[in-house]
Amino acid sequence: MAAARSTAAIALSARALSGALRGLATAAAADGGLATQDTRESMHYDLLIVGAGPAGLAAAIRFKQLCQEKGQDLSVCVIEKGAEVGKCCAHILSGNVLQPTALDELLPGWREDEECPVKQPATASRFYYLTQQRALRLPNPPQMSHKGNFVISLSEAVRWLGSKAEELGVEVFPGFGGARVLYGPSGDVHGVQTNDFGVAKDGSRKDSFSPGMALTARATLFAEGCRGSLSQHIMKRFQLREQVGAQPQTYALGLKEVWEVAPEKHVPGLVMHTIGHPLPWDVYGGSWLYHMPGNRVSMGLVVALDYANPYLNPYQEFQQWKRHPLISRLLEGGTCLQYGARTLNEGGWQSIPALTFPGGALVGDSAGFLNVPKIKGTHTAMKSGMLAAEAAFNAMDSQPAGAPLDLSAYETNLRHSWIETELHRERNIRPSFGLGGGLWGGLAYSALEAYLLRGKEPWTLRHRFSDNEKLKPASGFTPIEYPKLDNKICFDLNTSLFRSQTNHEHDQPSHLQLLNSKLPEVLNLPVYDGPEGRYCPAGVYEWVAGDDGQRHLQINAQNCLHCKACDIKDPSQNIRWTVPEGGGGPNYTIM
Repeated sequence: MAAARSTAAIALSARALSGALRGLATAAAADGGLATQDTRESMHYDLLIVGAGPAGLAAAIRFKQLCQEKGQDLSVCVIEKGAEVGKCCAHILSGNVLQPTALDELLPGWREDEECPVKQPATASRFYYLTQQRALRLPNPPQMSHKGNFVISLSEAVRWLGSKAEELGVEVFPGFGGARVLYGPSGDVHGVQTNDFGVAKDGSRKDSFSPGMALTARATLFAEGCRGSLSQHIMKRFQLREQVGAQPQTYALGLKEVWEVAPEKHVPGLVMHTIGHPLPWDVYGGSWLYHMPGNRVSMGLVVALDYANPYLNPYQEFQQWKRHPLISRLLEGGTCLQYGARTLNEGGWQSIPALTFPGGALVGDSAGFLNVPKIKGTHTAMKSGMLAAEAAFNAMDSQPAGAPLDLSAYETNLRHSWIETELHRERNIRPSFGLGGGLWGGLAYSALEAYLLRGKEPWTLRHRFSDNEKLKPASGFTPIEYPKLDNKICFDLNTSLFRSQTNHEHDQPSHLQLLNSKLPEVLNLPVYDGPEGRYCPAGVYEWVAGDDGQRHLQINAQNCLHCKACDIKDPSQNIRWTVPEGGGGPNYTIM
């Protein structure tokens, strides 16, 4: 990790010495902006992208393609908090069947590229309803047709996209998280400040201290993924939700493992989804199981975070799902290779905020383009990045230098693209599961939608509450006793964390901040019986007995998988997820 940061730092210094703007970066803003006067090295780019996922890299590639087509030499920088020099995929996790629509538009010759990891076509699709011991085969919903799609590891695909970006001249710097947004005198976004290195837990500067850099740009795209910390700040500062009357975003937590299974059990390209067991009837969610190349299987459970029962434990639900005979038969004799977890946006079309603001835009899952019924979002994320890049390039070509760039063409073009068509058509399926009928009511409405209404109904169902508001007091529920784990198919949390390769420098300020340090003990514990110890899939939050005999909340920030579940589900929104020292977190390679 230290080597990754050092290499990237050398590259940044070389970039600065080769003629980039150097100077003083001074700004003032609260809650995500620069809060104090500071002197830092500053570097200027034409386009700055925060986040090296599918959306961010697609934006960088498209921007450079336009530069080549128009004969212009404009600079692009992508920063990524995950530490993998030259790979930029350490934090990428997705159960992924790729619809190649956007990839075909971005890189039409990708099928002939021997280095491209998108190789395995989806060959068959199955959909099951699970009881505790049985699996009932159901017809595949039309939205889940996988003809022409590919079973992939998104980590591997992003690694390849990163190499394509660098070939075009994009500067990609992993190990540098965006810590604060930089604003100009008129309040427009000027770029971001990367986080400092070498700050001790008590706030003092260690001998290894290195201040973050001020990266300024004519346009800044935020591609941080689901619940990005800077994206959340931007949405609040510019009231992006209020501008378009967006409904509350709703989320789910996806827990994933990659296994190597016995060759005789492997069916390359098989795509399987399940609903039902082990989740209760009133909890939206389901599973996936995708047969990747090389006897590998991507598998996981998605649990919607609008559940009410504070005793529900998504990690334990995932372990119990693997006990089902349909799943356990496949895993017996196999080896679990990696574990991870990440939240995903489920709000859909009606939860998308305004996308642009003076000096920048939101792309990908920072805004929320996942098609939930389709269980696909990479293609929409990439397309949004491409449209934003085109708007940024055209704005730089036509608008006066020095003035805040107007990227409103991005939002206009997206609203007339296949992203809008696709998400609007499916807009009512996910919220139908919250109408009161639970799983069966949602399935009935989904069937009506898929075969009769087809998205043409004149109404739009609402997400009326944020996920944290749906949690109910523990007094109305009985604690759930989950079966003992066998550590063969079902693993204890420490074993799983080891497989995620997550790591943070221990002597640094916690990136998980309590806005009110006393609130967990006066609200979360007595009212909800300490739910953070259950909804976190990494054992970050632990209730321990103190010398006074009372239980107190202990935060093990070094365990954090950067899933953001705590930032979403805490009942009083008292937990604030911020960017840790660059390079910290999980180290996924095949997720």
